[in-house]
Amino acid sequence: MARRVGSSAGSARAISGGRHRQGGGAPLRVELGPRLPGKVAFITGAGMGMGREASLLFAAHGARIVVADINAEAAQETVELMRKAGGEAHAVLGDVAVEADVKRMIATGVQAFGALHILYNNAGVLWKDRDRSVLETDEAQWDRVVAINLKSVVWVTKHGIPHLRKAGGGSIINVGSVSALAGFTRAQDAYTSAKGALISLTKSLAIQFAKDNIRCNIIHPGIVETPMQAPYLTEALRKEFQAGIPLGRIAHPREIASVALFLASDESSFMTGAEVVVDGGFTAQ
Repeated sequence: MARRVGSSAGSARAISGGRHRQGGGAPLRVELGPRLPGKVAFITGAGMGMGREASLLFAAHGARIVVADINAEAAQETVELMRKAGGEAHAVLGDVAVEADVKRMIATGVQAFGALHILYNNAGVLWKDRDRSVLETDEAQWDRVVAINLKSVVWVTKHGIPHLRKAGGGSIINVGSVSALAGFTRAQDAYTSAKGALISLTKSLAIQFAKDNIRCNIIHPGIVETPMQAPYLTEALRKEFQAGIPLGRIAHPREIASVALFLASDESSFMTGAEVVVDGGFTAQ
């Protein structure tokens, strides 16, 4: 058996051994360096929470980040955090539910970095005080929740995919929810419907654009410690969640971002149309 080990940050270890379908004795490579060198990622909702965490992690792995958010101060703070860490980032501001805003933000990001390889549809809203059962939710709230959580993905992919094609392929990552996988007595029917529809859209995009070497997958997080969740996580509700999650705790944003990094990288090159559940075992019960 031959073995080659590199020691630099960008080196790789190759181990040649048994036969496999790529050819007898072909080296199995284990990359030790950055996972996204030379890539450009467009991340929505990147001003805080899971979007900020993904931006910082992707940048640490060599990607340049287009930080898309409606909150100028939050977006700029994310950019500054990346720059302080040695990364490259550019903030674009707008409403992801508005097609013209998304078209402009993507065009600005491509102008800044010259290409686009990753679309991370992270932006979303969770209005537990307004989005309830169909018996209580009004039309305006329903439309706004669906627009941000679902229609935004349509606009990002509509205007982003042509750039992924130009780059020779890429990765689309959507953020779903365990709310799309199970019913809950505390209903959030607009949110649940939007996230459920994202599953179907993910699979449709995966099949449509596989020929272009564009992959599309969806992550279903469970409860995560984010600014979006903070207003609703009372001590009593926190204990209830912790008791109901087999791993006994709420997730950290980095744990979702790490899955997104895998899906953005070439390590997931044979994955498309997949659903990845990251919920501490909650839906496995």
